[in-house]
Amino acid sequence: MFVLHINVKVKHQFIEEFKQICVENAKNSVKEPLIKRFDVLQQSDDPTRFVLVEAYTDESGVEQHKKTAHYNNWRKEAERMVDGERIRTKFEPVWPENY
Repeated sequence: MFVLHINVKVKHQFIEEFKQICVENAKNSVKEPLIKRFDVLQQSDDPTRFVLVEAYTDESGVEQHKKTAHYNNWRKEAERMVDGERIRTKFEPVWPENY
């Protein structure tokens, strides 16, 4: 299992549109064979901040995901909405061992 957290700050005027493109990307992403989970989270006390939680069977799933049309469409659309840089943090599960 390989997990990514993508932290994104969105320009205020794009909050709703950003949510829509993230949901569309997530709905298509969970159909990919190497993706186990794809969550879109919005921070409660700051609606401009989001975390995308992506869980893959292994790190190769990330590269496969980046080749899909839905990801590339999301990335193109998100570029104008994001305020600053996206921050990627990689995780590996400690427990449960056979996740």
